[in-house]
Amino acid sequence: MRKLKLSLFGLLVLGLIANAQDKTAVKYANTITPEDMRSKLSILASDEFGGRETGTEGQKKASRFLEEFYQRIGLEGPANGTYRQKFDMYQSDWSDVYIKTRSGKKANGKDIIFLGYANMAKEEKLDAVYVGKKTDFAGMDLNGKAVVAMAGDRATVGKLIEAGAKAVMMMANDDDQFTQTLPRQARAFMMGRLRFDKEYKGDPSMTFYLTQAIAADMFKASIEDLNANAETPEKIKTGTVRVFAKEKINTINTENMVAFLEGTDLKDEVLVISSHYDHIGQNEDGTVINNGADDDGSGTTGVMEIAEAFAQAAKEGHRPRRSILFLNVTGEEKGLLGSAYYADNPLFPLENTVNNLNIDMIGRIDPEHEKSGNRDYVYVIGSEKLSSHLKVISEFANITYTNLDLDYRYDDPNDRNRFYYRSDHYNFAKKGIPIIFYFNGTHADYHRPTDTVDKIAFDVMAKRAQLVFHTAWILANRDQRTPVDREDDMDYGSRD
Repeated sequence: MRKLKLSLFGLLVLGLIANAQDKTAVKYANTITPEDMRSKLSILASDEFGGRETGTEGQKKASRFLEEFYQRIGLEGPANGTYRQKFDMYQSDWSDVYIKTRSGKKANGKDIIFLGYANMAKEEKLDAVYVGKKTDFAGMDLNGKAVVAMAGDRATVGKLIEAGAKAVMMMANDDDQFTQTLPRQARAFMMGRLRFDKEYKGDPSMTFYLTQAIAADMFKASIEDLNANAETPEKIKTGTVRVFAKEKINTINTENMVAFLEGTDLKDEVLVISSHYDHIGQNEDGTVINNGADDDGSGTTGVMEIAEAFAQAAKEGHRPRRSILFLNVTGEEKGLLGSAYYADNPLFPLENTVNNLNIDMIGRIDPEHEKSGNRDYVYVIGSEKLSSHLKVISEFANITYTNLDLDYRYDDPNDRNRFYYRSDHYNFAKKGIPIIFYFNGTHADYHRPTDTVDKIAFDVMAKRAQLVFHTAWILANRDQRTPVDREDDMDYGSRD
């Protein structure tokens, strides 16, 4: 890690003067305090909000909390006069799915796991073919059949679908382990991923996970036979299986929360400051709540504090030149869906959207920094992907005001964590809008019930939010918008 310093050339190029702080900016940045952040986050990440899962009452409570806050500080509601950009999403319910072997019906979530997809009017009998550990299916007649394979990677599933399999059935490596993890897996897969189109438009092939015992029953063989012939699966005779998969559709009503501060002479240009306010919710009986204090209660609290600082400045005669949209998106945990919806249905033209500053997890210290004792850091991701100016502005704001260590390790296109693809800035970057993603790194409580308010480092969280504020202040008030003058070297083809 290194503390980055600006070159004189970089400052001159941007027309910035580094010998004096903007005292007005400092005044309003100082309204972002650890105490205020604790007060807001203690509500947002409380049990009352039930983990804020997309479409649930907990998420609705969080949206009302944000709505009341933005109204109270005097920001405009830009979505037809409201603070809610409403939309519907759709989700497959796979509770009516089973297979039948000689020993009887095997229900989804109870005996097997179904990943999708089919929508059958009636039960169908399929020939079953065993392929064991094979990965090359050239010359094999798999068209329209149920194909049973030893559990492998997703590429094997894809190859089997390409070979014409109607149902791909991946056999567990360990039946006991499969049975033990089945309840947790069932919660994850009984409902399909949220989508915008009511009608599913993907491949209709079905994918199942099942035990070795169920597979053996299908082929009138023993588990030992299947394992012994994993490399020579042609020795296992063709079997049969009956399959039924009926899709039910659930409609999920949700909304992005939006608040707007109009600028002055450059008001048609818009800076977007974002976070996601949803999280992963709770277990089925409500006994375990994932409160998501860091992910992303911290970022949402940061956006609220920054909005409050700008709103106060505007009331006192210091309105920004460019307009600012404060955007709290839904559906991030379901696949960046809220920001994708905004990017395709923007409230302000994307060609006039100058930047996106996205805050996702700024409340904790990751294990590496805990060990080193260096708490004053933040990971800065994507700041130079599209614009040669944005990173320099970010660094200027930091060395002038906050003096954090800015760590750029996750800008590496070969980063195995692929964080650049995993938060809501991604959908703005895809549209050619220069972005910065602020992040504290992962920790043992990530996506766990233990991600709670008592573990938040509010002093560091406030300093990180102040960095975003100062960066936003510069971007909203400088003469020229940041140019898009670099070609992004990241792979937008996949988030996986």
